[in-house]
Amino acid sequence: MAAFQHTVRTPALFAGVGVHTGAYVRVAVQPAPVDTGIVFIRTDITDREARIAATAEAVCRTELGTVIGNDAGVTVSTIEHLMAALAMLGVDNAVVELDGPEMPILDGSAQPFVRGLDRTGLRAQEAPRRFIEILETVEVVEGDKRATLKPALGFEIAFEIAFDSAAIGRQSIDMPMDEQAFREELADCRTFGFLADVEYLRTKGLARGGSMENCVVIDGGTVLNPEGLRRPDEFVRHKALDAIGDLYVLGAPLLGRFEGVLAGHGLNNAVVRALMARPEAWRVCTLAEALREAV
Repeated sequence: MAAFQHTVRTPALFAGVGVHTGAYVRVAVQPAPVDTGIVFIRTDITDREARIAATAEAVCRTELGTVIGNDAGVTVSTIEHLMAALAMLGVDNAVVELDGPEMPILDGSAQPFVRGLDRTGLRAQEAPRRFIEILETVEVVEGDKRATLKPALGFEIAFEIAFDSAAIGRQSIDMPMDEQAFREELADCRTFGFLADVEYLRTKGLARGGSMENCVVIDGGTVLNPEGLRRPDEFVRHKALDAIGDLYVLGAPLLGRFEGVLAGHGLNNAVVRALMARPEAWRVCTLAEALREAV
């Protein structure tokens, strides 16, 4: 864990279609000053405020992806894969410029974003990195679904999913998470969906850009992608990847443990908001402060 804030050295460029809108969009992740955080700017919007800070309060929809918006009604959809890459590669400050309503899905994982950020490199900044340290357990439960934040010395993530499809079944992971673990264990794991749901989703304006080039497609108990899975438990690993991106709207990396059971974007954001509502359950600290109190 780096002690100082970082931004990108030069712009990181991406382009592709949005998985839900099907719209082609170009993205430039630009360097930003210290304490900027992650900010999205819709360069195609010129008649109203186009800037949206990626904060817990800005999350306005969570159906099949995380959407942030501002008071002018401008939104950016499907931010979670880029946010996961920024969080785990240690990008504290960046301005994400895009010329459309949704981030490109690329191959359905965070790997293309990781590679793009690697190409541009990072630059250390003259300000200490701030962490959010979990001091007390915070939990949100909805029926059999649960999202929990607990105290821990570092960042840990545990996730469990269960689907009727024989292609998925019940899967779980539990691991300490840092940049190396993210690169090796989660970054390449793709989003997934069911063929039977496609027509319904498209009537709701969703999944218009989805294909087997950017999504693991399941029909009954069969994975339709000719190449198969990248990992036997790719599904639950992708859910963990999503959660990391959803948690980064806290505005700083976590010192704590996240547990998700059958959770999705909505529950991920709900536990973030529940944490923010309990100021005694967390604190902002520097790495030096966290290490000093841990010994």
